[in-house]
Amino acid sequence: MRPTGLRRVPASVWGGLLAVGLVASITFAVTFGPAEITSGDVWASVLHHLGIGSSPLSPLRDGIVWELRMPRVITAAAVGAGLAIAGAVMQALTRNSLADPYLLGLSSGASLGAVSVLLLGVGLLLPAAAFLGALVALVLTLLIASAGGGITPSRTVLAGVAVSSLGAALTSFIIFWTATGDSYREILNWLLGSLAGADWPAVLISVGALAAVGIPIIIAGRSLDAFAFGDTAAAALGISVNRTRWLLLVGTALLTGAMVSVSGSIGFVGLVLPHAVRLVVGSRHRVLLPLSALLGAIFLIWCDTIARTLFDPRELPVGIITAVVGGPLFVLLLTRKTTRV
Repeated sequence: MRPTGLRRVPASVWGGLLAVGLVASITFAVTFGPAEITSGDVWASVLHHLGIGSSPLSPLRDGIVWELRMPRVITAAAVGAGLAIAGAVMQALTRNSLADPYLLGLSSGASLGAVSVLLLGVGLLLPAAAFLGALVALVLTLLIASAGGGITPSRTVLAGVAVSSLGAALTSFIIFWTATGDSYREILNWLLGSLAGADWPAVLISVGALAAVGIPIIIAGRSLDAFAFGDTAAAALGISVNRTRWLLLVGTALLTGAMVSVSGSIGFVGLVLPHAVRLVVGSRHRVLLPLSALLGAIFLIWCDTIARTLFDPRELPVGIITAVVGGPLFVLLLTRKTTRV
């Protein structure tokens, strides 16, 4: 059957368009805000800090670009890309179109760790605590899934649901028992997802995780294609099923944990965007994963830009914006799929 509509466009063209869109999004998102910053100012500051030429900006304006807005925008791009990759991988491994990066209880584990340090008044340890909480949730999920037999997609999903419920219950109990005053707002802001505190260390964590874990996962895209036909078919194609599944599950969990540690729980990115890309380029993961990453980066940049500017000087958690945009978008994608069937 010949491809129709948008699928006639080669994947390489989509990749080029999204790459250009990402660079443009980073540039223009930095210009949004109360201080008047132009795209020329953005690049002048960037080149200056890279050691190319001198910045024509005043120290104040240069600080706004380089110290305040640029780290936040880059962190948003890395988190969006990482969550989109993780969502596509989880949907492939579990053969569940409703799977998302938090399926293994990672979000609830990270939330439990983050809330604990926030209530203890040691917010500087928040990224480490959130990441550790996500890893503990992963280990617990995999131990439960492997008890009494090998890990299967259905057992993994059920174990993740159990761990997620337990983590959410413990988080709610801690908040109810100990949170007072302004700590409620700080905790709620993190639980709904926020990039307000993103700085260059957050960029290092998110971009580092994307490079160290996300890129190898993208390279392993061909192996994910084999899982679409089941474990038996994957084994017949020469894939070491258990080893590959473990590596991808652990890699996805590490990637998600790193992203959640700097952004909080941001929904719909990993659930919706892989579906949107599939409608355009199909289900080949060697194409799906990099395009999902690019689209996820662009999507979260603009959701965060809306979150910080829509009700300026008040700022919304970015998770609210991703839900408002992602919910109707998911319904639209579901309707299109149903119509095609």
